[in-house]
Amino acid sequence: MRTKQTAIGAALAALAVLCALFATSASAAPAWKFESKALEGSEVVMGAAYESALTIPGLTTKCENFLYKLSVKNEAGTGKGELTEMPLYNCTTNSSACLVNTIGAEALPYPSHLATFGSANYVIIEKVKVGIRYKGEECALGGILVSVTGSAGGEVNNTTETATFNSTTLSASKTELKALSQKIEWSGVFPTEAFQWHREQALSVS
Repeated sequence: MRTKQTAIGAALAALAVLCALFATSASAAPAWKFESKALEGSEVVMGAAYESALTIPGLTTKCENFLYKLSVKNEAGTGKGELTEMPLYNCTTNSSACLVNTIGAEALPYPSHLATFGSANYVIIEKVKVGIRYKGEECALGGILVSVTGSAGGEVNNTTETATFNSTTLSASKTELKALSQKIEWSGVFPTEAFQWHREQALSVS
């Protein structure tokens, strides 16, 4: 017959196991690392995709030299940050009828954080807002301000030190971007490189 002390002891043991599991889970949160060491303080990460594309149903917009500037840090063991700059240059469409009149990131900075889905690590960019205005007499979207909003998750590759965004990574990270009340696609491969205290050091997420 179990005594009260035995029951209390079993409950405490179970609680200890749960605490250990929680601690293991918490320590497994992905963090920004340089030379395999967790980042202390903050760092500025920059890069440029050779080409990045936003596909609104019926129209694809590509931008050469898609730039970004991301301020990163680790908070409670998890990588976080803010996308502070995202200039877009030399943008064209796949339609001869539609030209890009203006395009730009709005309401910066965008908060970001690292997360793990399955066996892969992702950088999640939240509260994205990009305004695009097209022109062209025969362009169906001519003169209309198209606002791209939502969040986007890119898979981090430690070997190549890149973050890849596409329909697969957005789906895997449970993120999405919308424009004109429709889900859209965003694709691009972004190199990552520190430009402050950790220049030329290997950047990884784990």
